[in-house]
Amino acid sequence: MRFSKILPAASALVMLTGCTFGASIDTLMAPPKLSVEQEQIYSALTDAAGTSISLKYPKSGKYLSAFIVEDIDGDGGNEAVVFYEKSSLTVEENTLRINILDRDGGKWRSVCDTPAEGAEIEKVMISRLGSNDRVNLIIGSSLINRSEKNVSMYEYSDGSIEQTFSSSYSFFDVTDLDSDDENEFLLLMGSATGSPAQAEAYKLDEDGIYHKYSRELSGSFTEFDNINYGEIAGGRTGLYIDAVSGTGFIQTDIVYMDSSGLNKVFETAEESLSTVRPAGCSSFDVDGDGIPEIPVQTISPGYEDVSEGEQMKITNWLCINEDNKLEQKYSSYYSINDGYIFIFPERWKDKVTVKRDSVNDEIVFCKYSSGETGRELIRICCTQDSPSKDDRLSGGYMLLRTKGESAYLAFIPQNAAAYDDGLSVTAGDAAVGFRLRE
Repeated sequence: MRFSKILPAASALVMLTGCTFGASIDTLMAPPKLSVEQEQIYSALTDAAGTSISLKYPKSGKYLSAFIVEDIDGDGGNEAVVFYEKSSLTVEENTLRINILDRDGGKWRSVCDTPAEGAEIEKVMISRLGSNDRVNLIIGSSLINRSEKNVSMYEYSDGSIEQTFSSSYSFFDVTDLDSDDENEFLLLMGSATGSPAQAEAYKLDEDGIYHKYSRELSGSFTEFDNINYGEIAGGRTGLYIDAVSGTGFIQTDIVYMDSSGLNKVFETAEESLSTVRPAGCSSFDVDGDGIPEIPVQTISPGYEDVSEGEQMKITNWLCINEDNKLEQKYSSYYSINDGYIFIFPERWKDKVTVKRDSVNDEIVFCKYSSGETGRELIRICCTQDSPSKDDRLSGGYMLLRTKGESAYLAFIPQNAAAYDDGLSVTAGDAAVGFRLRE
């Protein structure tokens, strides 16, 4: 959920290795080297499943190996979970498999094997839920095109594995959303034909029964762009959901959980609609206080009567107040492409506009009064190489931050202090106002 420009994986590999387009992805990507323990587990797996197998690796999350060595039955000793694909199965059987191995006399041996949903492993979590002591193996999987995803929960006990839960999903997680010291299983599902987008939370009781709590979300969300946890009024934890609507724009909904179940911060769809903004503007804790702010764009002063393609935008960062209503916390310029935010000083409110210097590839902040653009207050730019950075530094620019080869610099006019309109900024103001979107 970051916004850097990335070449498709296969194309990038071709460019970096000089290989031809005829080479397969398997020949370009060597599997990770196995540890001694993994080699032992793999040997035990092939003894049970044969050698016509290929390991499958989760695509995200804490567990990124085809081998997971954890205590999944709560007996104090570790078991091994291995994801693999078997090529010798019949058409009716799913080729994606889960194998559980345990130690017997100090050696690994396969104790059970079961088909997994889908064709790819998306994410794996291992956790207790609710008041139940059992350890849950939670596996998100997808079809080859990754357009359809399914999450399943398994219980492993006494040498056998049982599926206890299965559902389609767009996002899932395990967290203590209602602060009762017990984890809930959270699930988000995008809008489908005849059904709205949904948030669901599941508690697992001592008898192994799932208790479901659901809440319909505010829009016809087709997918989820960014998910954050953050504080809301009353010290509660909110799930900030940046979702993508059918129009391609982002809209935020916020849900939380208490003794009554799942609730929404926005009581009406209209409140959530006030957060609509272009793709790429995801919620972000811009001031590091543990509360995500929601970026909503507005037209910069002086651009109201020009075409949309020529307009410059100011980003207002909204927060949730004690009454669960949106209020503006900061105004800023937000460069999505360069990944930085410059928060305006309070004294700039309604008195400053932004323009682009295309020749020098810089953003210029200027005084704005009575419909006229006035003097320059500060310039900010991002350079991609050392010569460009050094050239600007020698010309009086100050270095704000670096990230890899990128350098972020600012230039403050030398005569700024001569004005008494209260809009001039210092080097300290520039440093304090600058944020880098990591």
